[in-house]
Amino acid sequence: MNSLEGAFRSLFEINMGMRPYCSAEAGEWERVLVFSDTIRDDETLADIDRDRRLCLNATARAAAEFAGSCWGNACFVEFPATSASGVEPPETLWRATFGEAAVDELVRAGLLEKLLAKQATDDDLSRARRIVLDLRQDAADVIIAMSNNSTSHTRYRALANDTGARFASLPHFDPDMFHGSMTVDWQALAARTARLAQAVNRADWLLVRTPNGTDMRISKRGRNAEGDDGLLIAPGSFGNLPAGEVYLAPLEGESSGVMVIEWGPTRKLEQPLCCTVERGVVIAMEGDEQQRGMLEARFAENATCRNIAELGIGTNDRASRPDNVLEAEKILGTIHIALGDNTGFGGTVSAPFHEDYVFYRPTLTAVMADGSEMVIIDDGNLLV
Repeated sequence: MNSLEGAFRSLFEINMGMRPYCSAEAGEWERVLVFSDTIRDDETLADIDRDRRLCLNATARAAAEFAGSCWGNACFVEFPATSASGVEPPETLWRATFGEAAVDELVRAGLLEKLLAKQATDDDLSRARRIVLDLRQDAADVIIAMSNNSTSHTRYRALANDTGARFASLPHFDPDMFHGSMTVDWQALAARTARLAQAVNRADWLLVRTPNGTDMRISKRGRNAEGDDGLLIAPGSFGNLPAGEVYLAPLEGESSGVMVIEWGPTRKLEQPLCCTVERGVVIAMEGDEQQRGMLEARFAENATCRNIAELGIGTNDRASRPDNVLEAEKILGTIHIALGDNTGFGGTVSAPFHEDYVFYRPTLTAVMADGSEMVIIDDGNLLV
């Protein structure tokens, strides 16, 4: 852990803005929760993926130990990995996050089961929100999510933010990122990200074209693009680390075109996977690639997984790794498009799945309400 102490200190103090409770009589620091997941017995992994997963878990445990040694109010939780990113984490993590009393009340009200299954209605969510807010004194203040599968697009994460928790999501994180993409000039990154978000928010439509044949028309009408700049210091803040993107939930049912996927979350595909999109969903795929089988299985389980969930634009000039989607989607001048759930950032599709795919050397054109156009990215070069 010694070699990471400086990185951990930067994580907690710069990115998370660690501070003591304002209440003098409390005499306590904020409560930190760090969590990770473990490899399930039924998972078949290549050695490189197994090593990465074990390293991720060990890094999470070391981060919790560091927080405990510095602030004295930290805990580490681990659980068997969920089946995919976007799947709700198990009850164990809910109890560690919100406290026993809050989760007991969610169970008594018949809400936890619905939340875990992503079957909660808007009314159910409102009731759940009231419960965790009434007992927010038991909730974690700072959450470092270092599970392999992302919890970003879950009810769990949204409710944690509702209590005021500052939530950093680091799925697929590699400690080497502490010496690369996490060394970015955070203030410069924040300014660049804000400029880009402002430019994107002028558009009604966004056109994405890449040299590999990707050609997408994405509806932004009525949706707001937001920035993830890694400075998670305000109550209820949420973002990825490493950070650096502008993202939005495209208007459902309107995006169309072709996506040629060349990179999966942790590897380059053996063959490109060509996805045809109509009315905001993937309707067909071509390509003899393992990733196709995984997606077809997801689509068969739940049709909402076909949804075009997110358009993101990378803004981190220190990010460089294409083989790890957590960092790849932050690379300055890249585009990423996600499938599945988008309810956590302005969309309406609840799905037990969310996966991002990164596209390189894009040209991004903003189309305004009056039909005028502005090129925002030209062949991977940011112009704003």
